[in-house]
Amino acid sequence: MMEQRVRVAVPAPLFHTLDYLAGPLAIRPGCRVQVPLGRRQVVGIALSTPRLPDAPDQFTCRPVSACLDDTPLLPAAILDLCTWASEYYHHPIGEVFAAALPASLRKPDKPGRRKSKSGKPPDVTCVPAPAANEDQRAVLEGLAALPGGFSVSLLEGVTGSGKTEIYLQRVEAILAQGGQALVLTPEIGLTPQLVERFRERFGSLVSVFHSGLGEKARTEAWRAAHAGTCNVLIGTRSAVFVPLPRLALVVVDEEHDASFKQQEGFRYSARDVAIIRAQQAGVPVILGSATPSLESLYNAERGRYQHFVLPGRARAQDMPRLRLIDTRGAALVHGLAPELLDATQRHLDAGGQVLMFVNQRGYAPALLCHVCGWTAPCPHCDSRLTLHRARGRLICHHCASETRLPTRCGQCAGSTLVPVGQGTERVEDTLREQFPEARSERMDSDRARKAGELDRLLADIRSRAIQILVGTQMLAKGHDFDGLSLVGVVATDQALYSADFRAVERMAQLLTQVSGRAGRGITRGEVLVQTREPEHPQLQAWLRGGYRGLAKRLIEERRVAGLPPFAHLAMLRADALEAGSAMTFLRHAADMLQGRGVDVMGPVPAPMERRANRYRAQLLLRATHRAKLQTLLTASVHGLQSLPGARKVRWSVDVDPLDLY
Repeated sequence: MMEQRVRVAVPAPLFHTLDYLAGPLAIRPGCRVQVPLGRRQVVGIALSTPRLPDAPDQFTCRPVSACLDDTPLLPAAILDLCTWASEYYHHPIGEVFAAALPASLRKPDKPGRRKSKSGKPPDVTCVPAPAANEDQRAVLEGLAALPGGFSVSLLEGVTGSGKTEIYLQRVEAILAQGGQALVLTPEIGLTPQLVERFRERFGSLVSVFHSGLGEKARTEAWRAAHAGTCNVLIGTRSAVFVPLPRLALVVVDEEHDASFKQQEGFRYSARDVAIIRAQQAGVPVILGSATPSLESLYNAERGRYQHFVLPGRARAQDMPRLRLIDTRGAALVHGLAPELLDATQRHLDAGGQVLMFVNQRGYAPALLCHVCGWTAPCPHCDSRLTLHRARGRLICHHCASETRLPTRCGQCAGSTLVPVGQGTERVEDTLREQFPEARSERMDSDRARKAGELDRLLADIRSRAIQILVGTQMLAKGHDFDGLSLVGVVATDQALYSADFRAVERMAQLLTQVSGRAGRGITRGEVLVQTREPEHPQLQAWLRGGYRGLAKRLIEERRVAGLPPFAHLAMLRADALEAGSAMTFLRHAADMLQGRGVDVMGPVPAPMERRANRYRAQLLLRATHRAKLQTLLTASVHGLQSLPGARKVRWSVDVDPLDLY
């Protein structure tokens, strides 16, 4: 007699579900089940109700150990979303479902579903909405006039134009109708300020979900959203999978940001998944940015997205003046041009604050022997170690290995070791020496990892206790400092000659975003960009036409080159402990993939071939039609597992890769 079975997605690198015997258990799709997998007990997600098998048993199924939920923990909408994500990104389905759950809900020893704490009748409105300016009113009216159901609106607004206020008023409108809103932000560093704005308006209706929270707080936020007691969920990438039973609006802030793309394991784009989630739910999605991705701009040009523009700042301030500083032949002071130092003094004398943008943490990116030219290498990667003088360590920013500072050259035993290049620590030290009466502070991930440090620094900047701020990308976007009048960009030339076709787009986005921090108060801002390539056509296009001017040029270049958004890419990546194993595997993969209507390029070693003692290689696939690429991947991914050498490598598929490294 055949027993009833249930299909379960288990957290393992399997591209299919497993059948288990249901026994007397009442199991519904979306319930967590504890099942045996090898010698372990794991938590999987039931994807079907118990049923008789289609054919007599050919093998023995193992029984479900326990059903952990009385009612489905994952609703049908999230089951559909995760299934789509697994199929589109060609990632094992059980690992996709695992990524959609907080860690505490993936463990076998957790009891069944608990009720979320509801607390008291929450505050609905704490601070009334300010009066919208003319541009904001036009955008709000346009958004309100869209037909009901799914739509994608690109909200392009210059820095300081009031995009957040647009989000707030649209959220307020859907809350008045009983709906819930999902607001995605790219980085934890941007979350506190965004949460503050939303809680000022909506009080305890707002919950937060990101990896910086403790496990208990993440689980409570997840359950509150699932139960419907949280009406606005603000989160980073993984929040796109949190259940919201009354979802009525999705907002993706800084939609262009690369942080929305998961770069390891399950390589999904939270922005793109958010659009699919909104489509499946039949609700609108707003993509906001001062520097939209070229793909989003192209979709707006084609009419696939609605396009709304906020051309001026919300408080009618002038945009900052932009100027390039030619550093060729200049007598630099630890990387800072005299012209930039003079401007710093001028703004400090006028009572302004200064931001020095340095896209390199640590003291210097290399330690060099002055005698023989040796640079301290990472023993595990094809890279140099970065000098972190404050910690007295050399650290690899790729594999995180570290060592004590050497006293002698590792090649010639010479004792003259000098730092080369500028990091945030070195620029901070230089500014303290040059401007001893001003308080200079550094804000980068090294500082922000200390508990409460980020909040303390942000408070001191807003109170103007800090006059000079040295920061990395975490300060380039999302922050609003009224006293900041000067932004200095220490270096940006590397992107102009990068092999990555997205490098110039990212450079322009970063320059525009960091420039937008200046002049948000009553004083017009000034932005000075140091460069050894002042006549470079890409820099000149940005300087004269802003981000949009350069974006038009880049889109045309992409059209000619057959690159996104005019083509669709997937990267097959492999790495192995033995040199050559990854390349051998990918050569077999290339042979299997040839002749199917998709361009197969490579394989080639990764630009950084050895990383964390593993040798890496990659194979690029390109198609003019997305469907052709997906058809090829669907037909081929399972076959990759049986290729010669497959067991010697770790391999993954990266659909729509942002990083070709």
